[in-house]
Amino acid sequence: MSDNFLMPTYNRQPILFTRGEGCWLYDDADNAYLDGIAGIAVCNLGHCHPEITRAISEQAATLVHTSNLYRIGAQEQLSALLCQASGMEKAFFSNSGAEANEAAIKLARLYGHRKNIDNPTIIVMEAAFHGRTMATLTATGNRKVQAGFEPLVSGFVRAPWNDLDAVKKIVSHNRDVVAVLLEPIQGEGGVNPLSPGYLKALREFCDENELLLMLDEIQTGNGRTGSYFAYQQENILPDVVTTAKGLGNGFPIGACLTSGKASDVLGPGSHGSTYGGNPLGCATAVAVVKTLTAGVIDQVHARGEFLRQALRDAFADVAMVKEVRGQGLINAVQFDRPCAALVGLCRDRGLLINVTAESVVRLIPPLVISEQEITLLVERLKDAVAAFAEEQEAA
Repeated sequence: MSDNFLMPTYNRQPILFTRGEGCWLYDDADNAYLDGIAGIAVCNLGHCHPEITRAISEQAATLVHTSNLYRIGAQEQLSALLCQASGMEKAFFSNSGAEANEAAIKLARLYGHRKNIDNPTIIVMEAAFHGRTMATLTATGNRKVQAGFEPLVSGFVRAPWNDLDAVKKIVSHNRDVVAVLLEPIQGEGGVNPLSPGYLKALREFCDENELLLMLDEIQTGNGRTGSYFAYQQENILPDVVTTAKGLGNGFPIGACLTSGKASDVLGPGSHGSTYGGNPLGCATAVAVVKTLTAGVIDQVHARGEFLRQALRDAFADVAMVKEVRGQGLINAVQFDRPCAALVGLCRDRGLLINVTAESVVRLIPPLVISEQEITLLVERLKDAVAAFAEEQEAA
């Protein structure tokens, strides 16, 4: 086989995986790799989880697609499960996180127009990542991924991360603002958490100003932080929350959930999707949600604490490591320099990681990872960092 016929939109690594099991992937030479990235926070239940495999197989043998012109039993079941897990009221299903965010953006604009605002504007954050469609690309706070795709979409204004006063100032000077969209923890931006209490204060401010609070939990949702959604640890309820990634454990599905005043904005004809919420995708996600909430999420907090402590112990005397941070099983090792070379060094040692924001090793393994596998992950990363340090000194 060859990738000669693929558009070169990725700098793919020189490795081909042929099977997976739990937290492990195996290449075409049957070499084993401990998966520290889980398909970019997708395979929360690991690879080829038996319950998910069974759900896909049984539904594929029964009914794959009918379209949203008709009722879909699995979709109705999934919406109920997600609303019960989240405290939200309504769900719209899409095929990806970017599409879920597009739904949220459209909802915010329609909300604004119904308030007679001609140019409804959404506040987004510096270093944010919301997707690669035109609207979500504009909402993303990364000029590198935006370059060359101008003109971008109007209707967004950017605020500094974790700065509530800046948000308040923007609103005081711009009466067209209708919503605030942000990630509870920035993933692509470098695993940047918000300060405790920020979301609660932002919720209160949005209520005072009749703004929609919209949370992008594409990466932090589905148990990644130790609760079904990260916002639940701040005891708030957003107007809109989007999710995808771990919702299908590898099957492409996303969701835009609403509560309160956001729940009656979209109606027949205002939004849709041909494939979104089809029987196969929803049956898969039903199995995922049931499995996650049957004990998997309960262990994420402890696993995350174990991982962060192991990382801090391993790198306590490594000067180039400036910080270990994270929540649940979305964690970062912050370096004082670009460290992309660690991806290859780790791969050579049978560990899969990725580097984001140039100097951050992001660790987002399956939520089912064991303490023994965490210990092995840290050992392999530590060995790779030692080799990286030697290369840096030699240079």
